[in-house]
Amino acid sequence: MRKLASIQTVGEILPIEGADAIEKIRVLGWWVVTKKGEHRTGDKVVYCEIDSLLPERPEFEFLRKNCYRPAITAAGQTLLPAGFRIRTIKLRGQVSQGICFPLSILPEGTPTDDGTDVTAALDIVKYDPPLPASLAGRVKGTFPGFVPKTDETRVQVLEPVIARHRGKVFYMTEKLDGSSVTAYLHDGEYGLCSRNQRLDEDDLDNGMCRVAKDLSLREKLTETRARLGFDLAFQAEIIGPGIQKNKYALKEPRLYFFNVVDLSSRRLLDHAQMLELLSSLSLLSVPQLGTITLDHSVDQLIELSIGQSVLNPQSPREGIVLRPLKDEDDPDMGRLSFKAINPKFLLKYDE
Repeated sequence: MRKLASIQTVGEILPIEGADAIEKIRVLGWWVVTKKGEHRTGDKVVYCEIDSLLPERPEFEFLRKNCYRPAITAAGQTLLPAGFRIRTIKLRGQVSQGICFPLSILPEGTPTDDGTDVTAALDIVKYDPPLPASLAGRVKGTFPGFVPKTDETRVQVLEPVIARHRGKVFYMTEKLDGSSVTAYLHDGEYGLCSRNQRLDEDDLDNGMCRVAKDLSLREKLTETRARLGFDLAFQAEIIGPGIQKNKYALKEPRLYFFNVVDLSSRRLLDHAQMLELLSSLSLLSVPQLGTITLDHSVDQLIELSIGQSVLNPQSPREGIVLRPLKDEDDPDMGRLSFKAINPKFLLKYDE
């Protein structure tokens, strides 16, 4: 689970060129712009990551002018409450990601050990816009527990992990800004899911279902199950018209695949095997960006994320995803897989 709000210790503090009233502080692998002198190295703070939606409370009212977001509703239901959204901003040329508060904002008795998750204590939720209308449709149930979810961890919270795997070869792919799709075959049953729900796969008013049918995913899963001898899932990003402002300027929706999961072991197929399988099934993989030997700081990996999209060179790419060539676990994070998000993308699209 992502810690949207947590107790952290202020690390390095540096001046910002040409700025007299503000400076930047290091929290985990993030840089945050704060008032000059407000914090000292070693101070404990409540750090809230970008994508945090802070509730409407007096202590957060100073954020109303720039951060307020109304409630998101649909069909008479509140999908996301009103609140103050923390996003990437730029101040005097310095990118700032997140916000820090004194420990005094915490309810009395809240633990303040380093790393403590205080998201629930502050009633903070993740800002996550609902599915576009073209992808919303009939729901069959919740996302199945036997399929791993597709969220990647941001590199800024993984400094110990990066250090532990230094010298290892990782492959890089472009992170696409769309919506997650999972198609699976489990105990002879075919299923199709959005990020959080199982869909009615026969609902052809739903763009995901139409594309899955056009690609014959049910038949391709059945064929692959017979060939490999285990239940499996395909996981992809759907992009195109009506999805995240169609940054790739596509004329029709497409699926770009990034995972093939062995559901018996909950492991991913090795990189080379996955690419070979997708090619044999005429399924597109997410753009491949080559390999690196991991010898990078967090800041260097963020710099590596900056670039234009392979699919639309007129648009900055959202970022990169890094994984070892063979699926493996890390003792702190589980599956070894992480993302670095392009700050220029976040600033351009107000994220």
